[in-house]
Amino acid sequence: MKTSTQRILTTHVGSIPRPAVIQEMLRTRLRGEPVDEAEFNAQVRGAVAQVVRQQAEAGIDVVTDGELSKASFIAYANERLTGCERVEQPPSADARQLTRREWMAYPEYYAEYLKAQMPAGANVPIECRGPLSYKGQQLVQRDIANLKAALAGVDVEEAFVPAIAPGTFARGANRYYKTDEEFRFAIAEALKTEYEAIVNAGFILQIDDPGLAETWDMFVPAISVEEYRKLIAIQVEALNHALRDIPEDRVRYHICWGSWQGPHTVDIPLKEVVDIMLQVRAQAYSVEAANPRHAYEWRVWEDVKLPDDKILIPGVIAHTTAVVEHPETVAERIMNFARLVGRERVIAGADCGFAQGAFYARQHPTIMWAKFQALAEGARLATQRLW
Repeated sequence: MKTSTQRILTTHVGSIPRPAVIQEMLRTRLRGEPVDEAEFNAQVRGAVAQVVRQQAEAGIDVVTDGELSKASFIAYANERLTGCERVEQPPSADARQLTRREWMAYPEYYAEYLKAQMPAGANVPIECRGPLSYKGQQLVQRDIANLKAALAGVDVEEAFVPAIAPGTFARGANRYYKTDEEFRFAIAEALKTEYEAIVNAGFILQIDDPGLAETWDMFVPAISVEEYRKLIAIQVEALNHALRDIPEDRVRYHICWGSWQGPHTVDIPLKEVVDIMLQVRAQAYSVEAANPRHAYEWRVWEDVKLPDDKILIPGVIAHTTAVVEHPETVAERIMNFARLVGRERVIAGADCGFAQGAFYARQHPTIMWAKFQALAEGARLATQRLW
């Protein structure tokens, strides 16, 4: 994995708003209706080439495909794993609001927000009803080929491909395995095939695991912090099982507290999970650090030692607001981390993806690209001061 040996490198989390034509084809597929696969693949291939070029032009050093072929993490994993089936009757809006303590704490706000920004039915939940195994070899190779083609002639440092963590996928209902632990390890063993395919193709593997921190909000009623830590420790153990044959310097790991715009007053603090996060077999850790709820948490690294061979990818631009960060603000945030862990061990990133799947864009694409440019300019300012 490239590191900031001579300057602060830049990257982001991955998900980019999909073009309308791809969105519509993904919606059709989710409804169980056929799409013209040749046309879909052509649209995705062209869109990936465009977003890779745009990332490079904006000043992003470590780029990705924007996850453009995927409807969502749950939907894409469902396509690639046997044993999973879509839930025929998705929960109603009222029932869905009762699944998070955050959403229950602000019922008037979320009654409007969920209906407008995260409508029910756009992302159909799934259940595990049989033995899990990987069947997505052709699909992951398509994504790899599209990204390789898009990188031809583009001047960037490196490229990564995101994939879901077993613990996050395991939030779907288990109707087959005897225990939740057995369920998580079965997911891990299946996803291992995808993880290794990405790394063997020469890309950095990014494990996306909002479930490490965000699942805290989904326990209704709340459990103790210690109980929660025991649960996510098992998730990390399952993930490490899947990563056991992959060199750590080919893996980066992302956590967040959910990409929706809301109060987030129920978020568990980073200090409560950071030691468990650092147990993941990865070289780099991507963590939200720019939004108003978590911006103070750079101070966690005053007390927590980042292991000498590890890298931080702090979010220094936020997906939660349309306000474009001033490059000086970005530089200041980078400097805070660099002073604590060392300039060579900081890669400047974003808090989360700018689209939660294909249908939930968090900001207009023009705002996202402006933020990426601010990220790159802030990294240049920080470089001048640190070197």
